[in-house]
Amino acid sequence: MKKKWLTAFSNMTYGIYVLTVKYSDSFNGMIASWVTQVSYEPPLIMVAVHPNRYSHSLIEKSDAFALHVLDKSQKDMLKRFKGPDPEKKFVDLSWETKKTGAPILKDCMAWFELQVKERYSPGNHTLFIGEVINSGVNSPGTPLCTLEYDGMYIGKQ
Repeated sequence: MKKKWLTAFSNMTYGIYVLTVKYSDSFNGMIASWVTQVSYEPPLIMVAVHPNRYSHSLIEKSDAFALHVLDKSQKDMLKRFKGPDPEKKFVDLSWETKKTGAPILKDCMAWFELQVKERYSPGNHTLFIGEVINSGVNSPGTPLCTLEYDGMYIGKQ
C-alpha cells in the first residue's frame, strides 16, 4: 500500500524546467521539477538532482548548469529530454552556449546560467545551489508546471 506522505507529495505542485549542462565535450539535458529560488541577493536557485543521473556527474565536474522555463504549450518538448542519448535530445533544437558552456535553448520563455556555490546531500538527491551569472527572457507565456505534466516524479517508496 502506498504511504500517505507519498500520496500527499503527489498533490504538491512544482515548475517543470529543462536543466542543461556541459563538461569538456560532454553535454546533457534533463527534466527538473524540484527547483526553487533561494535568495534574491545574491540571486540563487536550488535544484535537486539524483546522483544516478548523468547530468549529476556533469554538474559535479563543471560546477555550472543552465535552467530553462518552458511555456505550458511546450509540454511535448519534454519527451526528448527523457531518453538516454544526450545528442538526440538536442537534434533539431536551436541552442547556443554562453558563459558556462551549457546549452541555452532558444525556444523557451526564460533561461538562467548558474555557477554552483553550494551542494548538500540531505537525502537521496543532491541539492545544487547555483548563483545566477547570466539570464534572459525570450517570450511571454505561462510557465509549465506539474499541473500540465503527466510525468511528475515524486520519488520511490
